[in-house]
Amino acid sequence: MLERGELAAVSDGAAERHDLKSQWERVKTRLKAELGDATYASWFQNVDMIGVGDGKVVLAVPTRFIRSWLAAHQTDRLVALWQAEDPSVQKVDILVRDQVRAEAAGAASASVSVMASTPRAAAASPRPSAAPISSVMANAPRPGSGYASGPIGEGVSADDLGAPLDPRFTFENFVVGKSNELAHAAARRVAETRDVVFNPLFLYGGVGLGKTHLMHAIAWEIRRQHPERKVLYLSAEKFMYQFIRALRFKDTMAFKQQFRTVDVLMVDDVQFISGKESTQEEFFHTFNALIDHNRQVIISADRSPSDLEGIEERIRSRLGWGLVADIHPTDYELRLGILQAKADDIMSTGGTINIPPAVLEFLAHRIVSNVRELEGALKRVVAYASLVGRPISLDMAQDVLRDLLRSNERKVTIEEIQRRVAEYYNIRLGDMLSARRARAVARPRQIAMYLSKQLTTRSLPEIGRKFGGRDHTTVIHAVRKIDSLCKEDAGLEEDVDLLRRMLEGGPAEL
Repeated sequence: MLERGELAAVSDGAAERHDLKSQWERVKTRLKAELGDATYASWFQNVDMIGVGDGKVVLAVPTRFIRSWLAAHQTDRLVALWQAEDPSVQKVDILVRDQVRAEAAGAASASVSVMASTPRAAAASPRPSAAPISSVMANAPRPGSGYASGPIGEGVSADDLGAPLDPRFTFENFVVGKSNELAHAAARRVAETRDVVFNPLFLYGGVGLGKTHLMHAIAWEIRRQHPERKVLYLSAEKFMYQFIRALRFKDTMAFKQQFRTVDVLMVDDVQFISGKESTQEEFFHTFNALIDHNRQVIISADRSPSDLEGIEERIRSRLGWGLVADIHPTDYELRLGILQAKADDIMSTGGTINIPPAVLEFLAHRIVSNVRELEGALKRVVAYASLVGRPISLDMAQDVLRDLLRSNERKVTIEEIQRRVAEYYNIRLGDMLSARRARAVARPRQIAMYLSKQLTTRSLPEIGRKFGGRDHTTVIHAVRKIDSLCKEDAGLEEDVDLLRRMLEGGPAEL
């Protein structure tokens, strides 16, 4: 039983931790107000406070790159904000989470008041607890390269039957954002539990958005947590090749045995069996056999099951039985997060090249097609800097990536202009094509024609045809009318300029 003095000490410690937590929350609130939501989310969203003491604040960040950026740009401001809360603070130390145990050992011996993490926060995130510093969670061990060598059938290995797994494609290396959070959460659930919750799990999205990364990550995680389970990962193309090979050597029974006795079957890019009737027939029966025996099936494709052309209706229907999770195109924050992670990987492997944050922000704005192109652009810039010995700068990046940037320039269509203008002025899209002459309809229609002339390469007659078959002289009149009104009406000029920037993907959309 605690004595009165011990009870008082416990009470004082709890009050002190609560006060520290309140101070940190106020500092973060001021930072968010000063920097804006996007910048705050990019640099401070995952920063934790480890402790305060001896005139020093200790913070933990997820990557070396973020630590370098904060140390270069924000330490003075952090000190100033903390001094507003606690005048005794003279310094802010920033540590990388993976190194907190080693780097904080000296700090732990000093008299540091430590903020305790709540159980809920500790369960929801792999961030280190603030008390004690030395108990920071270490990274889970990476899967070994020897995976995919276990037996699948009699005398056949997964290396022969399936495809090799990329050791880079793990959950730890997957950057999560709004566009992929459902697919990531579903993949995690399937990988971490032996119970078949979603069957099949169907992941779909465009090229280079992370489908294959998630498939490999699932396989690695199952290997780590349940090494006794038989997992077979392969592309739909390799499935077809193995089936044709079995037909050629009159060994289809062995083929069926090999594929239908696995615990988890993962087929990537299933759209490639489109039009292959015999392969689809075998895939259908393999799929049904695994589902009937409560074995997990995971499929990926570039479109949803209902949109798969050349695939039998009965297969499309079954592919949609379980959970269908789409991966949307990346947004700016996710692209920046991916670039920051890649830049940190470069620094952690002993790279001496400095990558300015402005260059990462520029690439995140301009390379919007897919993640592969985004990563390729960063590697290209780094390689150029390394080989030529030229420091990385915004001008250098623009020069090196000139062809890639040109291909990523936004191509605006007349249909998109009509839709955006109709939404902006709250009219029906059909009004753009109608013969109505009411000013509430005619003026937006003229603005849409004006923007079509400014933002597309279509000829005047082509623009007229897109607006309900109007003559090219009508388009000329609309262009001249809006041009004249913009010089007289500042409000209209602002509306047109805002619409133009929205369509071009400029600051108005960010």
